[in-house]
Amino acid sequence: MVGADRIGADLWQRGCERLAAELPEQQFNTWIRPLPPATVAEGVNEQSGGIVVSLRVPNRFKLDWIRNQYAGRIEAILSELAGMPAKLDLALAPRDSAAIARPAQPANQPIAVGQVLHNGLRPVVSRPAARPLEAPALAIPRSTPVQAESAHQQATAAHATSAAIQLPHPLGPPPSASRHRINTALTFDSLVPGRANQMARTAALHVAGAPGAMYNPLFIYGGVGLGKTHLIHAVGNALLKDKPDARVLYLHAEQFISDVVKNYQRKTFDELKAKYHSLDLLLIDDVQFFAGKDRTQEEFFNAFEALLAKRAHIIMTSDTYPKGLVDIDERLTSRFDAGLTVAIEPPELEMRVAILIKKADAEQAPMPEDVAFFIAKNVRANVRELEGALRKVLAYSRFSHKEINIQLAREALKDLLSIQNRQVSVENIQKTVADFYKIKIADMYSKKRPASIARPRQIAMYLAKEMTQKSLPEIGELFGGRDHTTVLHAVRKIGGERQKNTELNQQLHVLEQTLKG
Repeated sequence: MVGADRIGADLWQRGCERLAAELPEQQFNTWIRPLPPATVAEGVNEQSGGIVVSLRVPNRFKLDWIRNQYAGRIEAILSELAGMPAKLDLALAPRDSAAIARPAQPANQPIAVGQVLHNGLRPVVSRPAARPLEAPALAIPRSTPVQAESAHQQATAAHATSAAIQLPHPLGPPPSASRHRINTALTFDSLVPGRANQMARTAALHVAGAPGAMYNPLFIYGGVGLGKTHLIHAVGNALLKDKPDARVLYLHAEQFISDVVKNYQRKTFDELKAKYHSLDLLLIDDVQFFAGKDRTQEEFFNAFEALLAKRAHIIMTSDTYPKGLVDIDERLTSRFDAGLTVAIEPPELEMRVAILIKKADAEQAPMPEDVAFFIAKNVRANVRELEGALRKVLAYSRFSHKEINIQLAREALKDLLSIQNRQVSVENIQKTVADFYKIKIADMYSKKRPASIARPRQIAMYLAKEMTQKSLPEIGELFGGRDHTTVLHAVRKIGGERQKNTELNQQLHVLEQTLKG
């Protein structure tokens, strides 16, 4: 059997080399490179014919992500290299022992491209005293020799360079918890993941794990009530949990506009710069409200440039993608688009059900799955309306002292259901879809079959089945006397494509919103 000493000496190094060759560079640099090495004393141990490789990760979000995305592959590589089964033991690093030991490097010694140290990290070039830490892209834990310096020495060092997140701030202590304006209830744990928010959530987790390193700025867009605000608060909460002294600020775009107006009236723009230019993380909602406000755009541009220059992170939300913003300076929109732009889509049925069940559990009122499906089937617009419907059902249950079932949900939501049934008819669906796709209403009943007509007709059939109480034969009759199997084919086809085609899903969402008024 391979000795534990030799395994510990080079196993992790060789594992990192393999992972670096297999993974995209950004993924490796963000998630694998910053991990401390596994050593004989604190990493690799022989155990019942195999080995256990223990790694300590600096925060919960990195731990969960590595466990879910990379642990299986890491174990397979280590097992192959060690010649015996290898089990990965991931755990949080203790706060007082999380420092990463890094070998000394002569200040002027060149570093070869791709050079990797024994612990899988790239060597760090020693820097002048004014910059005692490496840039935050390496996500180095805060337990470093810098902590031994006096407060005066730290402030002087920070003032001499662009401030990284780990450094103290020359403009005073970080904002108090109340001044962050972060809602502590909006975390990644309380956010229900699904296909609709998968990409945005993944990007947000990257930012939370390594702020300032990549995806900067992060621009999240989507309709109202889909979880954009929840997601950016989650990033703020994650960073504050990992770095309590970080300067984090959440605000709505209207608050920034108000600050600009006040400082313009008082001629105190230095105060505005001191407030915004010193942040480590700026979270700003609904930047579309900057439209037409030239001085606000000028000040936000200045803040934007200052924050990026010091490798602080900016996350913005909007109701549309950057190029779709109107009356906003092109130099701003081009910068919004320079990082990563991701959309949050309307939640699919299964995700709506999961949201209802999770939020009901949080209210200590477990909801039967069939009731959750009933509500989710009838409330499609967004998460906010879904939460409103849930509150009505829970309140109705408590006030009437009845258990939650479909009949109770139907009674609690009768006003909502009656409005929907009254407003949405097959005829209205046909007219709305025809207008949207620029075809004639008569084409909905005709026997014409070109794709430009057949596709909208199938979409109208799908919406008729989803949004009305009509049966398949009744819908077929209203579409020119078609057989119910034709309607069923259309419903299945559009429903299946909706799960895979983002553009189609967004079009259907717009149509549903239009039909509901």
